[in-house]
Amino acid sequence: MTINKHVVFLSGGLGSWATLRRVVNHHGADNVYALFTDTLIEDKTLYKFLLDTLTMEFGVKATESYRILNALPDTSYETQENRKRQLDILAKTAEREIPRLFWRNDGRDVWDVFFDDEMLGNSRLARCSHVIKQDLARAVIEEHFKSEETVLYLGIDWTEMHRTEAPKRNWAPYRVEFPMCEEPYLTNIDHIKELERLGIDIPRLYSMGFAHNNCGGFCVRAGQGHFINLLEQLPELFDYHERKEQEWQATTGKEYTILRKQRDGVRYRYSLKELREDYEDKRKRDGIDMSDIGGCGCFVDYSD
Repeated sequence: MTINKHVVFLSGGLGSWATLRRVVNHHGADNVYALFTDTLIEDKTLYKFLLDTLTMEFGVKATESYRILNALPDTSYETQENRKRQLDILAKTAEREIPRLFWRNDGRDVWDVFFDDEMLGNSRLARCSHVIKQDLARAVIEEHFKSEETVLYLGIDWTEMHRTEAPKRNWAPYRVEFPMCEEPYLTNIDHIKELERLGIDIPRLYSMGFAHNNCGGFCVRAGQGHFINLLEQLPELFDYHERKEQEWQATTGKEYTILRKQRDGVRYRYSLKELREDYEDKRKRDGIDMSDIGGCGCFVDYSD
């Protein structure tokens, strides 16, 4: 059977957009499908970036999708339940307005997964990425695409080629390719210059010093330095996640935390509340590991 379907996994970051662009240029827009699985806590500028780049690459308009997006509130304790409902409407509208787009969610954000499983994510175990990224994407692929006629594409680039083996293994028998691992070798700076040339706004998290554009600046795989940046740049969002961690502990009766802190060779639980308090106390700031950044790996780092 001839391979005639090319599915690009979109994260909302620069690398996955660049991948989509290369695949469209090589195979033509009519043969390319885009798949975005929404954690429902993404930054509003990520959703705009998706619409901007998808409408450009597929040559369509998405007037109603933009209208819904413009009314979308930021993530907060007061808005999140309504925000999730609005994002579901946005997803269905975007799928209707943009051909060959799968914009999916399972109705839950990352904290819903942690509460449902009574298991808090951390750098070693990120159930959120398994459930509302990988599993959701697999369900779409297996329902709509046959392995013998489909190629899947991920935005891993030439600087992280060591991360290509796990997706190949885990998506078998589907064939997986990584266009940004091929020449010409580009960097995020190159992508930003091209987007500026095209007149497309860069998602704001990049200019705020975040290592990636996912989960609105939140990630259970992230470290102390990453969360301090979240506290500095988006304090209201940090407060939301701090309160959710405390709520999870109270609801489950478990004392687990997202972060860990090492002292004298011993690792301790380290809550977001404790991290914030240490940062606010200038005498304790030196104890925060600002080099501990961590990072997202929702479609790359697989574990059983």
